[in-house]
Amino acid sequence: MAIMLQQLSNEMADLIDGAAASVLRVDARRRIAATGIAWSQDLVVTAHHVVERDDDISVGLPDGSRADAALIGRDPRHDLALLRVDAALQAAQLAEAESLRVGNLALVLGRPRQAVKASLGLVSGLSTPGRACGRRRRGQPGFGRRGGRQREWKKRAWMKQAAWKEGGWARLLAGSIIQTDLVMYPGFSGGPLLAADGSVHGMNTSGFAGGVSVALPNAIIRESVAALLTDGRIRSGYLGVSAQAALLPEAIAESLGQEAGLLIVSVEPDSPAAAAGMLVGDIVTALQGDPLEDVDELLALLARLEVGGEISSSYVRGGELRQGSVVIGAR
Repeated sequence: MAIMLQQLSNEMADLIDGAAASVLRVDARRRIAATGIAWSQDLVVTAHHVVERDDDISVGLPDGSRADAALIGRDPRHDLALLRVDAALQAAQLAEAESLRVGNLALVLGRPRQAVKASLGLVSGLSTPGRACGRRRRGQPGFGRRGGRQREWKKRAWMKQAAWKEGGWARLLAGSIIQTDLVMYPGFSGGPLLAADGSVHGMNTSGFAGGVSVALPNAIIRESVAALLTDGRIRSGYLGVSAQAALLPEAIAESLGQEAGLLIVSVEPDSPAAAAGMLVGDIVTALQGDPLEDVDELLALLARLEVGGEISSSYVRGGELRQGSVVIGAR
């Protein structure tokens, strides 16, 4: 048994040594430096929240030297920033497929100073962030007299808003995340998540709700990098409306199992909403089949939807539930 454990220990150390050449230090904030992944020979991905300035950025290389870095762009939805470095980097060995499963061993690497550091743990979850609070359904309390509905709805809206303040970034993610039980030491954000074979499966960050340790899968990173290299920014979905949460008529609320929708209070001229025929006073209940009860849910949905795509819409007008469609614009 002791020999097997020693062999495993040595193999893990070898694995870290092999990956260390692609783990970089990112100096882009006043306090302790963070970590970055050599994505290609001159590109580095790191966490958006650790890049506190747009210039005077440098990267610490494995041999102890430093190189200047230029910020190409940011993807705040995914807490990702892309840097171009004036140096020849050794690109990380990226996993070809997202093959991690709950219970797999995983390593996170960081280089907040000169030496590489590591933390070992388990993949604890693979999930797509959901809404902060559950929505009341038919047959449950809350669909009685309007005064009671109003009070209950306001209470739940306050709870949902508080949850969004704590974990709003996570709910803007456009895809799944890898959750781990790993200890994220100071400066580890932006570093790689390694599987037992030494391949990189994602970028670690503690920038989401409550500092929970998660990693963005390679698929999300690839999409963000491609968009930033093309446009230098992430185009976000756009409707061209101002809206606020509002209770639905009780009969419609009962039929949908949804207490509230988004009351349109203004429509911008020549916007996607105007082209779709949306009017002030409409109450939008769903887009692309996703129920909407508050503005934060709309923002999260727009962050995930493809710009230029035509989606279905459900709304209340004149006390009647109607169906339509709208083409998502770009801001």
